Amino acid sequence: MKIGELARLTGLTASRIRFYESQGLLPMVGRMPNGYRHYPGDTRLVLELIDTAQQAGFSLEEIRTLLPADLKRWDHGALVATLRRKLNDISALQARLAQSKTQLQALLGDIESKPDDMTCADNARRVLSRMLIGAKEPEEATGLHTVSGRAT
Repeated sequence: MKIGELARLTGLTASRIRFYESQGLLPMVGRMPNGYRHYPGDTRLVLELIDTAQQAGFSLEEIRTLLPADLKRWDHGALVATLRRKLNDISALQARLAQSKTQLQALLGDIESKPDDMTCADNARRVLSRMLIGAKEPEEATGLHTVSGRAT
C-alpha cells in the first residue's frame, strides 16, 4: 500500500507516517521501482495503535518499547505492566490537578470576596497574608520548622 492510501485510511498525514518511520516506530519499508514507499497491510493497524497510544498519553519512547517488531509476538506481561503504570501516572496527575483546582477555587473565592470599600491593592495584601498563614499552618500544627528543606 502506498503512503497516500495509508494516510487516507488512518487519517494521518503522510509526513506524520514518515516521521513515525524515521523514529523507528514503523519498520523501514522497501521502495517500488518508481521510488514510492510500499507498506505492508498491517502498517495501518500499527499506525492506529500508535495514534491511540499517543491520545492516551503515551510518549513515543513508551510506544516504541511496547510495540513488538512482529505484531504476533506481543509480550503480554510487559504490556499489562506498562498499562498499569500509565493508569497509576494518570491517577497521580488527576490527584495533583484536583488539588490545584481546589487551591485555585479558594484563591478565586478570596479575591472575589473583596469588601466593596477595599482597594485592589489592599485586597491583594489580604489574600496574600491568608495564603502565607495557610502555608505556615502545617508547620505550626506539627511543631516542625524547616531549615533549608529539612525538618528541625
